[in-house]
Amino acid sequence: QVQLVESGGGLVQAGGSLRLSCAASGIVSVINSMGWYRQAPGKERELVAAITRAGMTNYADSVKGRFTISRDNAKSTVYPQMNSLKPEDTDLYYCNARGTIAGNVFASWGQGTQVTVSS
Repeated sequence: QVQLVESGGGLVQAGGSLRLSCAASGIVSVINSMGWYRQAPGKERELVAAITRAGMTNYADSVKGRFTISRDNAKSTVYPQMNSLKPEDTDLYYCNARGTIAGNVFASWGQGTQVTVSS
């Protein structure tokens, strides 16, 4: 019921910046929060940053002070601005949307976009 389209990944040098975006379509009115997760090979997917419809944010400790997530509710889009990137930020990044439909909690995922930070 909710589809996510990601963009903005790529290759950047350490210390550089990238801005990702994730646009939701479908029944967007049921979305309560949107965010980004990342996953390295052989590891579990972990939260990077998330933002609720009301604008409350949550960040992984490893990105606090470097990443900022914002949301355009009118466009159902979230934008994580990633600054001071480090090689350890290299991962496959996934957009996520969570909400409730007919009393049932759902989570939708994007296809993933690669972020590579060279040293």
